Amino acid sequence: MGSTKRVIVGMSGGVDSSVTALLLKQQGFDVLGLFMKNWEDDDTDEYCSSRQDLVDAVAVADRIGIDIETVNFSAEYKERVFSDFLNEYRAGRTPNPDVLCNAEIKFKAFLDHALQLGADIIATGHYAQVRETDGMFQLLKAEDGTKDQSYFLYRLNQAQLSKTLFPLGKLYKREVREIAKRQGLPIHDKKDSTGICFIGERPFREFLNRYLPKDPGAIKTPDGEVVGEHMGLMYYTIGQRQGLNIGGKGEAWYVAAKDMARNVLVVVQGHDHPALFHQKLTCTRLSWVSGRAPHCNWVYCAKTRYRQADAACSITQVDEHSCHIEFAEPQWAVTPGQSVVIYESKVCLGGGIIEA
Repeated sequence: MGSTKRVIVGMSGGVDSSVTALLLKQQGFDVLGLFMKNWEDDDTDEYCSSRQDLVDAVAVADRIGIDIETVNFSAEYKERVFSDFLNEYRAGRTPNPDVLCNAEIKFKAFLDHALQLGADIIATGHYAQVRETDGMFQLLKAEDGTKDQSYFLYRLNQAQLSKTLFPLGKLYKREVREIAKRQGLPIHDKKDSTGICFIGERPFREFLNRYLPKDPGAIKTPDGEVVGEHMGLMYYTIGQRQGLNIGGKGEAWYVAAKDMARNVLVVVQGHDHPALFHQKLTCTRLSWVSGRAPHCNWVYCAKTRYRQADAACSITQVDEHSCHIEFAEPQWAVTPGQSVVIYESKVCLGGGIIEA
């Protein structure tokens, strides 16, 4: 790769995307920064930092010596990501909007726009790696296991990966901040963003209530004993401990299930209650990085949530629409709506949305 290649970097105003642009500039690429605005509803200073993020991104671009443009994908985000987000909550599941946002916005709408601007390739500040082997592109975990983001990228396909660079894939977060500080980037110590992808750090129940009506109901034990009242099943997720407002003595209470038909939140006492563990799951809305499903009955590893350690598993059945996975050990708080992502060593094979 040489200086003739034009790369457009998704710049968010944070340290990761800033160092991504810096490194590519140093490597001789023709770099253009692109700042994406993807949310406009109640875009206030209280909850949304997009204006400050843009100021930061422009300051970094000026420091690096590259041009930066802005693009508004709010309509695409609402149609392709947020509508699915609300539908999942209505159905009693707990979605992960970052997964869909990556597939539909950062590596589809953004990629398409970048190609129209004359890009040969795009780059983002994700902690992951791409490797080409025999004409196929593999998605690999980052070297920094504490920051690896391949879990959120499992829906990327061959066409998307072939046009993508992840310059931070071999770096550790501390190294990225050191590079930013050494190069005098004004955001070297900026706090990492959290919260829902592109929506910010709003109080979640308050935010969700603007779009979905409250529907209070009973909190019950598996035996049917009423121990409290919930605010609406959409506000809770499997394994949740905080915010249940259940008194009494004994071990802490955890959400074990949602009974949508009866509008009942089922809770159990104790982190290790058997109702919180499942050894098998079914997932749908499958996406395989190679375009082909993995073999059945091989030993793989999988994550059913981002911060989870890899868990040994095998695929017992797979077809075009669904995949059945069995774990070597029961898994805690497997949550419908979340993604299960399958790995073979460091290679991310793909995954799907947990149904049950």
